Amino acid sequence: MYKTKIDLSEKVRRNVIAVLNDRLAGAIDLQSQVKHAHWNVKGPQFIALHELFDKISDAVLGQIDEIAERVTALGGTAEGTVAVAAKRSKLKNYPLNITSGKDHLDYLSTQLSVYGKAVRAAIDDTAKLGDADTADLFTGISRELDKYLWFLEAHLQDKA
Repeated sequence: MYKTKIDLSEKVRRNVIAVLNDRLAGAIDLQSQVKHAHWNVKGPQFIALHELFDKISDAVLGQIDEIAERVTALGGTAEGTVAVAAKRSKLKNYPLNITSGKDHLDYLSTQLSVYGKAVRAAIDDTAKLGDADTADLFTGISRELDKYLWFLEAHLQDKA
């Protein structure tokens, strides 16, 4: 741990950093899966989905940066390598054989939902630890994930 004048105890910072690094792994995995879908989507909605997946990928990249920078602001090391993310992520491996837009939408919406649930748990966990700023960071991420989940699910919904 690096020294900082942030007025959170070292114990609190260590515990919050652990939560942040776990969510960082999930975000890195999610972003790579969204980009995979962006590259490989096929079908009549190709361009709309290709562009949507790219927007989601960019948004998650921004979240990755925010999470990693919060880790370092708290005096920790952002553990953001692909190898670490692969070990820690709780997301399922993305199927490499799907190409249809509907299949990508279905799979990505599930993955976004799983990651969103983990982020909401991180809001509660970091608030209980006494770090309102990190809880707020996760609240913003959660709100953005929910928006993109809505965008994905809207493509799958044609009747109530």
